[in-house]
This record gives sequence, C-alpha cells and structure tokens, in this order.
Amino acid sequence: MEKRPKIAAIATIYHKYSHTQHIVDRFLEGYGWNSRHHHPPMDLVSLFVEQVEDNDLSRERLARFPSMKGYPTIAEALTLGGEELAVDGVLIIGEHGEYPTNEKGQRLYPRYEHFMQIAEVYEKSGRGVPTFNDKHLSWNWEWAREMYDISQSMGFAFMAGSSLPVTWRTPSIDMPLGVPVSEAVCVGYGGVDSYDFHALETLQCMVERREGGESGVKWLQAYRGDAFWEAHHTQRWSRELFETALCRSHTLTPSRSGFNNPFPNLDELKEIVKDPIAYQYEHEDGLKSTMILMNGLVQDFNFAAYIGTDNEILSTQMYLPMPPARTTLANFFSPLVNNIEKMFLTGEATYPVERTLLTTGLVAAGVDSLFTDGTQQETPHLDIAYQSTEESTFWRT
Repeated sequence: MEKRPKIAAIATIYHKYSHTQHIVDRFLEGYGWNSRHHHPPMDLVSLFVEQVEDNDLSRERLARFPSMKGYPTIAEALTLGGEELAVDGVLIIGEHGEYPTNEKGQRLYPRYEHFMQIAEVYEKSGRGVPTFNDKHLSWNWEWAREMYDISQSMGFAFMAGSSLPVTWRTPSIDMPLGVPVSEAVCVGYGGVDSYDFHALETLQCMVERREGGESGVKWLQAYRGDAFWEAHHTQRWSRELFETALCRSHTLTPSRSGFNNPFPNLDELKEIVKDPIAYQYEHEDGLKSTMILMNGLVQDFNFAAYIGTDNEILSTQMYLPMPPARTTLANFFSPLVNNIEKMFLTGEATYPVERTLLTTGLVAAGVDSLFTDGTQQETPHLDIAYQSTEESTFWRT
C-alpha cells in the first residue's frame, strides 16, 4: 500500500455549522463526489482547537475517531508530540470564534498568528508541507504578505481562499483563457471584511483568465449609502453589467406584486437596499472591476463582464444552495476540500495563492476606503501579477 498522508488541523473553534465542521468533518466522514461517497485517501491525525466552548464538537470527534488525537499547542499538533514535523499537510481554519473587532470593523481572527507558529515548526524541521488557509490570509495586509513570502522562500505548497471560485456555476461556464476583458461586475451580499471577500473572489477567479493574465491593482475606491447611489446614477460602473448580473440571481427580491417578479427600478432598489456598498478598482492593464453588496436584494454571487473586442457579455452565478440547505449541508465545501486533497496528494496547489493574496489586499483597501469616508486608496503594493491555471477548478456537474 502507498503511504497515506497524515494531516493536521489547526482551528479557532469547532461547533455545528462552523467552517471547521464543514472542512474537518469531510476529511473524517467523507463526502459526496462524482456520484458516490468519497473518503479522502489520507488520515487526519491531529487537531488543535483554540476555543473549546459548550457547543464544541471536537471532543465527540476525538472520541469517535481514535486515529485523530487532540493537542494543546499548534507545535505539538504538527510534531505529534515529538520534536520535529511529523505530518504531511496542514489545515488552518481561522474562521468563527470569539475574537475582538477593531475600529474599522475587522474581526481579528488569528490566522497570521497560527501560521507563524506553524512556520516556526517548519523552520526548525528544515522543511514545510502543503498548507491550506481558509478564506483570506489575514485582516492585516502586511501580515498577509509576510505569510505569502514565507511560503515562497521555504518552497512549500500554499493555498487559501473560500468555496466561491470552486463551487458550481449556473450556467456552468468559464472565462475563455486569454480573452480581452474591459470591465467586470459582481453583485453579491453580506458584510464588510467577510462576504466582500467572497464577492472579490468571484470577480478575481474569472478576470484572472483574461488576455495577459492578472497584472495587479493600481487603486480602489469604496462607495456606501448616498455615495453609492450617486455613483450608480452617474454610471461609475456599467448599468448594463449590473443588470445582467442581477438577471443571474436566484434570490432577487420581488420589487412589486405580480406574476413575473418585475425588475426593480432605481427608486425600488433604494427602498429594498438600505446600505449598498461597492468597491471599484482599476487593474494595472486598465480593466475596471466593481464589487457590489446589495443586502436585501440578493442572497447569491453573480458575475458579468464585457469580453472580446466587441464587448460581448459573459455572465454566470457562483451557485450556493439556497437557505437553509446553504447552512446545514454546505455542499459547496466539497469541491473546496477536493482541491485541498489534491494539493496534499501532489504537493502542488491547484490554483494560484496569488489570487487570495490579491483579494486579501483588496478587502483591506476596501475597509480602509470605507473607514476614511470613501477616499481613493492608491495600491502600489498590490502589483501582484500572475497567470491563471489553464483549466479552471470549479465544480462541473
């Protein structure tokens, strides 16, 4: 038999419906994949949970899966209580839990702090192993860049992000590789320093495939409330792309009573959406992208872009099952875990971590712009150029 990789999970908290449950349980229990129940060909052997509350699931999982052992420190989880690194892959799941929020509204999840403890074990052992970080790298841009730089200097596979780039799409299409893209829009929902990251990933996993690849971002400006409506009215972003993205939504709130759910006009949008938010930014090659959060109007993530030389429109939705199945089943975690598995097995990331580095920086710039009343943020530090993989990694079923 071939050796089964040993995996360690480093988590902030482990309760029902947490990201830790959705990811770790799939490694322990398996999940539906390609018309059958799939068990990852690897063993999750160690677990560190920083916050163990009354609703904790880790104690039950450790009792039911004796091959997995709990450890009181991150270092011990990676060394299995020894002196050197003793696992073949590491999961960092720093989402959920009781952590402070700063004056900008950012939740201070300790992803960087956990990563640095992991990197210390790697350095002492003289090697690193494939590592996955759930969602954006850090709330702090400098820390995120340091995490990326360490992975590059030590040479271990590093992957991060959420399920949005790898979930189903409706329709099941991809951005043609190497096509010109002049403008792109994502209309989604959710909060700042949380779901804005999902919407930015929706944009980035598509536009990174454009002619020339990703070139980095020059500036970003955020709009909120009245400033948003003024920008929308003066078409700072394409009204056509905005409406095209809305046409992909499965959850568009009815604007008026009637049989066919009429499309909302501007006055109706203002009545439905009380706190609209947009981040607009320009890439180094001139592409303009706009991320729009429309709470109350939609509960999904919808993409539209002008492509080609004649401004043909390409649009799709990154599909998440409708509530309550979104919370309880969260099948969109299955393709994410499958991509993580592939990295653990091959030692190669299935999609570029630079995507997550860039979207991490965009979230931070968006938060800073909102915190300073919508001032434009110059982003020379986001000169992150990279090429997409030839084949996209979204779930084609």
